[in-house]
Amino acid sequence: MPTRIKRERAPGWRAPKHSTYVGRPTRFGNPFAVVPAASQRGGPLDMWAVQYQGRTLGRWDDKTAARAEATDRYARWIREPEQEEALRLFRALLHGRDLTCWCPLPAIGEPDHCHAAVLIGLVAEAAP
Repeated sequence: MPTRIKRERAPGWRAPKHSTYVGRPTRFGNPFAVVPAASQRGGPLDMWAVQYQGRTLGRWDDKTAARAEATDRYARWIREPEQEEALRLFRALLHGRDLTCWCPLPAIGEPDHCHAAVLIGLVAEAAP
């Protein structure tokens, strides 16, 4: 079963062979971005927002909650009829590959709020 690997900036770190980077600048990237945001009270950047195509969709007090929302939106978006062709391509290109991204790995027993985990599940669904 393919796994998700956290990319590192450590000297000498290399992505494992047979892995694919699925971060934002790639065709596989999550279009729902988590960005720092000002509170609705007009304070400093003390909240997190989820944005899609430049539009803010909501704000959260902590980054984990915002990441969970962005991942959930991605999981629904990639299954929309308009994304059918992209999903078919993603399944073909990512089948059997480990996926790398910058998201932190979850603690044991915690949900994985990363679109790469969604992709791994979608690819596994299509496997014979």
